[in-house]
Amino acid sequence: MKYVKCATYEGIDAKVVEVESSLTKGLPSFNIVGIASTSINESKERVKSALLSNDYTFPPKRFVISLTPSDLKKQGSHFDLSIALLLLMDSEEIDISEWFVFGELSLDGQVRENNSLYPLILSLANQRLIKRVIVPKESLEKLTKIPDIEFYGVSHINEALNILKCQDSSFTPAPPTTLPYKFIHTDEALFFHNNYPYDFKDVRGQSVAKRAALISAAGFHNLLLEGSPGCGKSMIAQRIRYILPPLSSSEILDVAKLQALDGYEPDFIPLRPFRSPHHTSTTASIFGGGSHSAKIGEVGLSHNGILFFDELPHYNKNILEALREPLQDNHIRISRVNSKVEYPASFLFISAMNPCPCGNLLNSAKECRCSELEIQRYKNRLSDPFLDRIDLHVTMQNVTYDDKSDLTSQELHQRVLHTIAFIAKRGQRTFNGKLNDEEIEKYCVLDKEAQSTLEGAIERFALSFRSIKKLQKVARTIADLEQSEMIRKKDILEALSYRRR
Repeated sequence: MKYVKCATYEGIDAKVVEVESSLTKGLPSFNIVGIASTSINESKERVKSALLSNDYTFPPKRFVISLTPSDLKKQGSHFDLSIALLLLMDSEEIDISEWFVFGELSLDGQVRENNSLYPLILSLANQRLIKRVIVPKESLEKLTKIPDIEFYGVSHINEALNILKCQDSSFTPAPPTTLPYKFIHTDEALFFHNNYPYDFKDVRGQSVAKRAALISAAGFHNLLLEGSPGCGKSMIAQRIRYILPPLSSSEILDVAKLQALDGYEPDFIPLRPFRSPHHTSTTASIFGGGSHSAKIGEVGLSHNGILFFDELPHYNKNILEALREPLQDNHIRISRVNSKVEYPASFLFISAMNPCPCGNLLNSAKECRCSELEIQRYKNRLSDPFLDRIDLHVTMQNVTYDDKSDLTSQELHQRVLHTIAFIAKRGQRTFNGKLNDEEIEKYCVLDKEAQSTLEGAIERFALSFRSIKKLQKVARTIADLEQSEMIRKKDILEALSYRRR
């Protein structure tokens, strides 16, 4: 009994599936067992046609294909090639159990690409479960960016058969593909882009908000922008994406995996994701879900990037309260009757809101039409525990005709890159906004004057334990922007200026 390896999804992670074959005496039949989806059962017809089109004669026997483990639901058309090869090699005395085989078959035996291949193989690579794999030749360009795997590209089922039989020495693993982007040297190469389709030079005035955006980007600190309509909240939020810290090669691959899961062709550009769901989105679309299998939502797709909520108070209160968990723990758990999965969700949360329902409370040129009760009801949609997870709160003023543009995205991005290099020199591998309590004690070192200022702020403002840690992390980023080893008094004071009033 022979078998090759394939894989299927369980949540967003791949699980190895052993594809076994058995030919026994009995009435001629072709069966697939092991909780196979419709797309896999349909492969019987594709496999039959592909083999018959290439002069293969089916013996009058009972064919059984078993997908192991049998209690795991399998789906995807990429099982076609592995099933066909097992039928072709039934009489061969060759061990093929170490091979992974992926590919969809056309009716004439051509091997086609499948959109699920990249995230499946990347997940297997991250789990160190895969070494040698046969894939469609048209998938090699993106798959060879995954390191430490021997990829053999084939365009026809006969080529795959020759590789397994070792009869064609012309087949060699495809050479790996490097990422052709600029990078900075730390303990590992970090890649970045220098294209700014949305530039901060378009934002007039708002120097405080742009300073907060720089701090937010450099340290991955959650940011809330509050101001009247038209003052530039959404403009700033859209532009933060292009000044975020550089990505490692593994992070670029993870971003490409999320693009593939979202139905897009991976582009492998060192640009962090930006997700902006509408306030009418359902809870399942934000956090993921499904009646039979838990699928990834906007929170999971924003991993290593930005999740932007515009018109924050208009989001369903259940969504805002459920967002507290990923904001605190950097992962999200989805539980359903048929599946329980956990997604990584380490993202930068940026939000924007008006000061009142009509939006004119802070506008000196327009009169606010809201009553005090309406304003209070509007702001009460955001609970204190939720707001306590926002690091930077900025109140923006109206833009005037005389306001100038003083900073470009390139200038801000260069400051972020220098800050990341400075942070890496002290051995820190976590963004300041994501530091845990132990790392805060290690890296957020205050001088005597700063310590005295912090103690005074704790007493005056009755800061909670979370607020104190948040203040230390923001001050650490402000100090890093100035290349300061220790947190100083002015860093603490600036961090205090961004706290919620």
